[in-house]
Amino acid sequence: QVQLVESGGGLVQAGGALRLSCAASGRTFIRLTMGWFRQAPGKEREFVAGTGWTGSTTYYAESVKGRFTISRDNGKNTVYLQMNGLKPEDTAVYYCAAIGPDRGLHYSSRSGDYDYWGQGTQVTVSS
Repeated sequence: QVQLVESGGGLVQAGGALRLSCAASGRTFIRLTMGWFRQAPGKEREFVAGTGWTGSTTYYAESVKGRFTISRDNGKNTVYLQMNGLKPEDTAVYYCAAIGPDRGLHYSSRSGDYDYWGQGTQVTVSS
């Protein structure tokens, strides 16, 4: 089992920045493929960013490319999402997710591939 706890959400003005953190426990963090998803009211959950075991490979949704950066610190069992240039359309609940090592997946943007989820943290961007 893996437990994921997000933090860092809040209210920010358009153009501002936030950094989300996700602390993991329960299994060897270095063997977890990590991702961030978000879900806005009335919309389906969508992929935001992901990273492989070492953090050297990262990938992003087109809507956030160039503005958001995913990173991980395997020594702290934590993955981050730095969000710059925030827009009102970024408003959503942001979820941290992990793919267990048994799947052998080092990349996925599909929510169904993720085995573990955090409780979510609200990000609200005002115009």
